[in-house]
Amino acid sequence: MNLIVVIVAGGSGRRMGNELPKQFLSLLGKPILIRTIAAFRDALPQALIRVVIPQPYMDMTSEMIREYNLNHQLELVEGGETRFNSVKNGIQGCGPDSLILVHDAVRCLVSNQLIQRCVSHAVQNGSAIPVVAVRDSMRKLTNERTSEVVDREGLYIVQTPQVFLSSILLQAFDQEYQKAFTDEASVVESTGHPVSLVEGEHRNIKITFPEDLLVASCLVQNDQ
Repeated sequence: MNLIVVIVAGGSGRRMGNELPKQFLSLLGKPILIRTIAAFRDALPQALIRVVIPQPYMDMTSEMIREYNLNHQLELVEGGETRFNSVKNGIQGCGPDSLILVHDAVRCLVSNQLIQRCVSHAVQNGSAIPVVAVRDSMRKLTNERTSEVVDREGLYIVQTPQVFLSSILLQAFDQEYQKAFTDEASVVESTGHPVSLVEGEHRNIKITFPEDLLVASCLVQNDQ
Protein backbone atom coordinates (compact mmCIF):
# COMPACT_ATOMS: atom_id res chain seq x y z
CA MET A 1 0.00 0.00 0.00
CA ASN A 2 1.35 3.41 -0.99
CA LEU A 3 1.72 6.02 1.75
CA ILE A 4 1.05 9.65 0.86
CA VAL A 5 1.50 12.47 3.38
CA VAL A 6 -0.23 15.75 2.57
CA ILE A 7 1.13 18.57 4.73
CA VAL A 8 -1.20 21.57 4.57
CA ALA A 9 0.81 24.78 4.93
CA GLY A 10 -1.60 27.45 3.79
CA GLY A 11 -1.72 29.63 6.92
CA SER A 12 -1.35 33.40 6.59
CA GLY A 13 0.18 34.10 10.01
CA ARG A 14 -2.30 36.86 10.90
CA ARG A 15 -3.11 35.43 14.35
CA MET A 16 0.60 35.11 15.05
CA GLY A 17 0.94 38.85 14.40
CA ASN A 18 3.67 38.26 11.85
CA GLU A 19 3.87 39.04 8.13
CA LEU A 20 5.60 35.72 7.48
CA PRO A 21 3.19 32.75 7.56
CA LYS A 22 3.60 30.85 10.81
CA GLN A 23 4.76 27.63 9.13
CA PHE A 24 7.99 29.46 8.15
CA LEU A 25 8.75 30.90 11.58
CA SER A 26 11.81 29.61 13.38
CA LEU A 27 11.48 27.23 16.30
CA LEU A 28 14.86 27.08 18.07
CA GLY A 29 16.71 27.83 14.86
CA LYS A 30 14.75 25.60 12.49
CA PRO A 31 11.59 26.50 10.49
CA ILE A 32 8.38 24.94 11.82
CA LEU A 33 7.57 23.48 8.40
CA ILE A 34 10.97 21.80 8.18
CA ARG A 35 10.46 20.20 11.59
CA THR A 36 7.10 18.86 10.44
CA ILE A 37 8.45 17.43 7.20
CA ALA A 38 11.35 15.82 9.05
CA ALA A 39 8.98 14.19 11.56
CA PHE A 40 7.13 12.38 8.76
CA ARG A 41 10.29 11.54 6.84
CA ASP A 42 11.69 9.88 9.97
CA ALA A 43 8.45 8.02 10.78
CA LEU A 44 7.58 6.98 7.22
CA PRO A 45 10.76 7.00 5.11
CA GLN A 46 9.00 5.27 2.20
CA ALA A 47 6.15 7.77 1.97
CA LEU A 48 5.60 10.39 -0.72
CA ILE A 49 5.28 13.78 0.95
CA ARG A 50 3.25 16.54 -0.69
CA VAL A 51 3.53 20.00 0.83
CA VAL A 52 0.64 22.29 -0.05
CA ILE A 53 1.92 25.88 -0.14
CA PRO A 54 0.48 29.28 -1.16
CA GLN A 55 1.76 30.18 -4.62
CA PRO A 56 3.80 33.23 -3.49
CA TYR A 57 5.89 31.01 -1.19
CA MET A 58 6.61 28.13 -3.57
CA ASP A 59 10.17 29.22 -4.46
CA MET A 60 11.03 30.04 -0.86
CA THR A 61 9.77 26.64 0.30
CA SER A 62 11.64 24.79 -2.45
CA GLU A 63 14.90 26.48 -1.50
CA MET A 64 14.34 25.76 2.20
CA ILE A 65 13.67 22.07 1.54
CA ARG A 66 16.86 21.76 -0.53
CA GLU A 67 18.84 23.48 2.22
CA TYR A 68 17.74 20.86 4.74
CA ASN A 69 18.13 18.00 2.25
CA LEU A 70 14.49 16.92 2.51
CA ASN A 71 13.60 16.97 -1.20
CA HIS A 72 13.68 13.16 -1.62
CA GLN A 73 10.21 11.80 -2.40
CA LEU A 74 8.73 15.27 -1.87
CA GLU A 75 6.49 17.40 -4.06
CA LEU A 76 5.20 20.95 -3.72
CA VAL A 77 1.55 21.58 -4.53
CA GLU A 78 -0.10 24.97 -4.89
CA GLY A 79 -2.71 25.68 -2.23
CA GLY A 80 -6.31 26.78 -2.73
CA GLU A 81 -8.60 29.43 -1.29
CA THR A 82 -9.75 27.20 1.57
CA ARG A 83 -8.34 24.24 3.45
CA PHE A 84 -10.80 22.05 1.55
CA ASN A 85 -9.41 23.24 -1.78
CA SER A 86 -5.82 22.91 -0.60
CA VAL A 87 -6.32 19.32 0.53
CA LYS A 88 -8.19 18.56 -2.69
CA ASN A 89 -5.16 19.80 -4.65
CA GLY A 90 -2.85 17.74 -2.45
CA ILE A 91 -4.66 14.44 -2.98
CA GLN A 92 -5.15 14.74 -6.72
CA GLY A 93 -3.65 11.82 -8.59
CA CYS A 94 -3.45 9.53 -5.56
CA GLY A 95 -4.02 5.93 -6.53
CA PRO A 96 -6.90 3.78 -5.29
CA ASP A 97 -4.61 1.54 -3.23
CA SER A 98 -3.08 4.22 -1.03
CA LEU A 99 -3.21 5.46 2.52
CA ILE A 100 -3.37 9.26 2.78
CA LEU A 101 -2.28 11.21 5.85
CA VAL A 102 -3.36 14.87 6.03
CA HIS A 103 -1.47 16.96 8.56
CA ASP A 104 -1.29 20.59 9.70
CA ALA A 105 2.11 22.05 8.87
CA VAL A 106 2.21 23.85 12.21
CA ARG A 107 1.83 20.67 14.27
CA CYS A 108 5.58 20.09 14.20
CA LEU A 109 5.69 18.20 17.52
CA VAL A 110 3.85 15.18 16.15
CA SER A 111 5.64 12.07 17.38
CA ASN A 112 6.78 8.99 15.53
CA GLN A 113 4.56 6.91 17.81
CA LEU A 114 1.42 8.93 16.99
CA ILE A 115 2.08 8.76 13.26
CA GLN A 116 2.57 5.00 13.39
CA ARG A 117 -0.50 4.55 15.60
CA CYS A 118 -2.68 6.48 13.16
CA VAL A 119 -1.38 4.51 10.18
CA SER A 120 -1.96 1.14 11.84
CA HIS A 121 -5.45 2.15 12.99
CA ALA A 122 -6.44 3.42 9.53
CA VAL A 123 -5.26 0.23 7.82
CA GLN A 124 -7.58 -1.73 10.10
CA ASN A 125 -10.53 0.68 10.23
CA GLY A 126 -10.37 2.75 7.04
CA SER A 127 -9.66 5.98 8.92
CA ALA A 128 -7.90 7.34 11.99
CA ILE A 129 -8.71 10.69 13.60
CA PRO A 130 -6.44 11.49 16.58
CA VAL A 131 -8.23 13.15 19.50
CA VAL A 132 -7.48 14.14 23.08
CA ALA A 133 -9.97 14.57 25.90
CA VAL A 134 -11.01 18.09 26.88
CA ARG A 135 -9.36 18.97 30.19
CA ASP A 136 -11.01 22.30 31.04
CA SER A 137 -14.50 23.14 32.17
CA MET A 138 -16.66 24.17 29.23
CA ARG A 139 -19.42 26.76 28.92
CA LYS A 140 -21.72 27.68 26.04
CA LEU A 141 -23.21 31.12 25.47
CA THR A 142 -27.01 31.03 25.42
CA ASN A 143 -27.29 34.73 24.58
CA GLU A 144 -25.18 37.88 24.99
CA ARG A 145 -25.39 37.85 28.80
CA THR A 146 -25.90 34.27 29.94
CA SER A 147 -24.16 30.96 29.52
CA GLU A 148 -24.53 27.38 30.61
CA VAL A 149 -22.18 24.58 31.59
CA VAL A 150 -21.40 22.01 28.94
CA ASP A 151 -20.73 18.50 30.12
CA ARG A 152 -17.15 17.81 29.01
CA GLU A 153 -17.62 14.04 29.36
CA GLY A 154 -17.24 12.65 25.87
CA LEU A 155 -15.84 15.90 24.41
CA TYR A 156 -12.58 15.66 22.50
CA ILE A 157 -10.15 18.01 20.74
CA VAL A 158 -9.43 16.91 17.19
CA GLN A 159 -5.85 16.77 15.90
CA THR A 160 -3.93 15.65 12.82
CA PRO A 161 -2.65 13.59 11.07
CA GLN A 162 -6.05 12.45 9.89
CA VAL A 163 -5.55 9.26 7.95
CA PHE A 164 -7.83 7.60 5.39
CA LEU A 165 -7.84 4.91 2.77
CA SER A 166 -7.61 6.80 -0.51
CA SER A 167 -10.81 5.22 -1.81
CA ILE A 168 -12.70 6.89 1.06
CA LEU A 169 -10.98 10.28 0.97
CA LEU A 170 -10.98 10.76 -2.81
CA GLN A 171 -14.68 10.05 -3.01
CA ALA A 172 -15.41 12.47 -0.16
CA PHE A 173 -13.52 15.32 -1.81
CA ASP A 174 -15.34 14.81 -5.09
CA GLN A 175 -18.00 17.30 -3.99
CA GLU A 176 -18.46 21.04 -3.61
CA TYR A 177 -17.08 22.92 -0.62
CA GLN A 178 -19.39 23.55 2.34
CA LYS A 179 -18.85 25.93 5.27
CA ALA A 180 -19.41 23.02 7.65
CA PHE A 181 -16.13 21.43 6.49
CA THR A 182 -13.63 22.16 9.26
CA ASP A 183 -11.33 19.21 8.64
CA GLU A 184 -11.04 16.05 6.56
CA ALA A 185 -13.16 14.03 8.99
CA SER A 186 -16.10 16.39 8.50
CA VAL A 187 -15.78 16.06 4.73
CA VAL A 188 -15.77 12.27 4.93
CA GLU A 189 -18.69 12.18 7.36
CA SER A 190 -20.77 14.35 5.01
CA THR A 191 -20.81 11.42 2.58
CA GLY A 192 -22.31 9.14 5.23
CA HIS A 193 -19.04 7.34 5.91
CA PRO A 194 -18.19 7.05 9.64
CA VAL A 195 -14.73 7.95 10.93
CA SER A 196 -12.74 6.10 13.56
CA LEU A 197 -11.06 7.86 16.50
CA VAL A 198 -7.63 7.07 17.87
CA GLU A 199 -5.78 8.41 20.90
CA GLY A 200 -3.85 11.60 20.14
CA GLU A 201 -1.23 13.45 22.19
CA HIS A 202 -1.62 16.64 24.22
CA ARG A 203 1.84 17.76 23.14
CA ASN A 204 0.78 17.60 19.47
CA ILE A 205 -0.17 21.28 19.62
CA LYS A 206 -1.09 23.52 16.72
CA ILE A 207 1.15 26.59 16.69
CA THR A 208 -1.32 29.40 16.04
CA PHE A 209 -0.57 32.16 18.56
CA PRO A 210 2.72 33.60 19.90
CA GLU A 211 2.32 31.77 23.22
CA ASP A 212 2.07 28.46 21.32
CA LEU A 213 5.56 29.07 19.97
CA LEU A 214 6.86 29.52 23.51
CA VAL A 215 5.23 26.28 24.65
CA ALA A 216 6.63 24.42 21.63
CA SER A 217 10.12 25.77 22.35
CA CYS A 218 9.96 24.46 25.92
CA LEU A 219 8.78 21.02 24.74
CA VAL A 220 11.56 20.75 22.13
CA GLN A 221 14.21 21.85 24.64
CA ASN A 222 12.91 19.28 27.11
CA ASP A 223 13.38 16.54 24.49
CA GLN A 224 17.01 17.49 23.85
